[in-house]
Amino acid sequence: MTIDSNNPIYTISNAAKLLDISVHTLRMYEREGLLIPFRKNSNQRLYSDKDLERVKCIKKTINEDKINIEGIRRVLALIPCWSIIKCSSEDKKNCEFFSSYNKPCWMLNHKNNTCQDKDCRDCEVYQSFGNCASIKEKLKTLLI
Repeated sequence: MTIDSNNPIYTISNAAKLLDISVHTLRMYEREGLLIPFRKNSNQRLYSDKDLERVKCIKKTINEDKINIEGIRRVLALIPCWSIIKCSSEDKKNCEFFSSYNKPCWMLNHKNNTCQDKDCRDCEVYQSFGNCASIKEKLKTLLI
């Protein structure tokens, strides 16, 4: 039996315990655009194994690499999402992110472009950057 690492199974309190951080910290990462938890109809947050890997990467980046949350957000804002999802010229014209550089694409309003009806949590752009190694590997594939 294969376990789906994207399956949201951990409540916020369980995720915080497993990660040895506070619930407040998880909420802050979400507010800062570093994490998009799954939300049940009741608005309860749930986290997947892939979400936990993302948070471990964030923690490592802050604690070991000494990059703050703003720095992490700025790095994520440089991800060329238009290249990953193959946006048309028209989509780029209508995309707030294409000319922005301070927030990841999943933090911006998507109107009149290819992303307007998509759930950012499920988007290839967000999913491609679930752990520290995946960021560099994805960027390599875009540059080659």
